[in-house]
Amino acid sequence: MSQEPAGKISPAIWGAWVSLISNLGLTIMKLGVGVLFGSQVLVADGVHNAGDVIASGAALSSMRISNRPADEDHPYGHGKAEVLGAAFVAIILAIASLFMAYQSVETLFREPAAPHLLPLIAAAVSLIWKLLLYVYTIRIGRESGSQGLIATANDHLADVYASGAAVLGIMLSLIGAQIHSPYFAYGDPIAGIIVSLLVMRMAYSMGRESFDVLMEHSVDTDILKDYAALIRTVPEVKRIDRLRGRNHGHYIIVDIRVSIPGSLTIQEGHDIGRKIKKVITGAHPDVGEVLVHLNPWYDSEPVRL
Repeated sequence: MSQEPAGKISPAIWGAWVSLISNLGLTIMKLGVGVLFGSQVLVADGVHNAGDVIASGAALSSMRISNRPADEDHPYGHGKAEVLGAAFVAIILAIASLFMAYQSVETLFREPAAPHLLPLIAAAVSLIWKLLLYVYTIRIGRESGSQGLIATANDHLADVYASGAAVLGIMLSLIGAQIHSPYFAYGDPIAGIIVSLLVMRMAYSMGRESFDVLMEHSVDTDILKDYAALIRTVPEVKRIDRLRGRNHGHYIIVDIRVSIPGSLTIQEGHDIGRKIKKVITGAHPDVGEVLVHLNPWYDSEPVRL
């Protein structure tokens, strides 16, 4: 559970700042062009980006809190602040998707606006920029184990889908104007409905993952098996009595109860506990805390590894 040196900005924080500034610029561009030229899908995507500005700010704040060291009131650190930030992002996405769907459906019952080339260019710029942002933030998020930045990256991915649908919808409207087809003119609001459904699906996925962490959901069984295999490499361990692991934001807390020979001294037991911690954290850098409880074991008892 490493902390960044004082005065040094972590890559995850940089990624959050890049996301925040980018979302602000894209919001202004999309809403301005969308309102000016009557593109419903671009306005909906702009509203989505406005929500992203709030979500990016929340993610940035939560990451700064989660990087604080443990204190008297928070002995296990502040890692879950990022999980709360990710949950907030999911809520913003869900609200934005409902608004987008409502606006798009309402547009279907109105005379469609005349399509223009500039909204298509704005949507294409957003598509390319959001794709680059996703690649950048997901890489840093996974390297640093930042749940908040991973949530922001998934938000960028939702924007990639949204901008892709916007490009397609606006293109259909332009094609319809050229061939004088009234049906193609509704490609813009229909694309807005598709975008809203994609964003809602991603909001559900992010919210469920955040809920699992907040409810102390156990880490994957295969990871626990790997922890157990590492514990068995410590020769003094005669039995693994209990092994648990839970996600605490950008790091994992492992809770271990093992039996060692009862004839060992307190100092020897302490050294064995340190060995167990070292072997696990050495193989799994995402483990921030290893809690080891030692039970006495005697020759008359079974060995169960």
